[in-house]
Amino acid sequence: MSPRLPSFLIKPVPKQENIRRVRALLGDNSLHTVCEEAKCPNIGECFARQTCTFLILGGTCTRNCAFCGVDHGRPAPVDPTEPERLAAAVKKLGLKYVVITSVTRDDLPDGGASHFAAVLFSLRVTRYPLLTEVLIPDFNGDEKALRTVLDAQPSVLNHNVETVPRLYPEIRPQATYQRSLALLTAAKRHSPSIYTKSGFMVGLGETKEEVAAVLSDLKRTNCDIVTIGQYLPPSRAHRPPDRYVTPEEFAGYQTIGRQLGLSEVVAGPFVRSSYHAEATINHVKSPGSGPIT
Repeated sequence: MSPRLPSFLIKPVPKQENIRRVRALLGDNSLHTVCEEAKCPNIGECFARQTCTFLILGGTCTRNCAFCGVDHGRPAPVDPTEPERLAAAVKKLGLKYVVITSVTRDDLPDGGASHFAAVLFSLRVTRYPLLTEVLIPDFNGDEKALRTVLDAQPSVLNHNVETVPRLYPEIRPQATYQRSLALLTAAKRHSPSIYTKSGFMVGLGETKEEVAAVLSDLKRTNCDIVTIGQYLPPSRAHRPPDRYVTPEEFAGYQTIGRQLGLSEVVAGPFVRSSYHAEATINHVKSPGSGPIT
């Protein structure tokens, strides 16, 4: 049974007209956003700003993580027209910063890396000025697949560790913590000029000491940006949170990360990996530019 929801986690109901407006602007009902598929609590705010995170490679994941609201099962074949259609939607929305993520596709030889690269290429050939962030799966540890994405030159490469290593068997059973750390290390080694980013949830039963250890591990990969947010179950069928972390505790984690030397740590109850992503990278590029809003 979930603990009682505290006041700092109560958010206004998303305005459906904002969601409908962005969906209409996209003009393509076969394009997916992780905002909708993963039932993100920030969907109303982000869609009101005309920002969204695109979900490529379909809406069905080959893995079944305990925290995730995306459908799992057997995915449909890859749509080769998706990169061009997504690029057209980005231009239509007038986005200056676009985040692209995917379901995990363990059924594909390269885990979908070549499709990520195709999307980045399609965005580049439009000659529309924007920054790109990719939030990638672990590609089963395949460094060749990782290099395929990096060689397509995203502005930011993001891969989430999601939780502390002790909780992986329960929360993320088809992944491994060390594999995720190795991916982030390899990304910075191969492309040191590309910003790397990772994130994880709290409120799943981890201890404060374990959170500090994860931040230290991420620093050792030379990760630039870390996001930390409260786990909120996407449905009543999902695992309930162990507890609700206070804003003060989030601020403490932010301080620990910065003391470790991470370029930026964004932590708070509603923080998600792509939440205020453009403002975060601009803050990293220009330290002292003011608070992230």
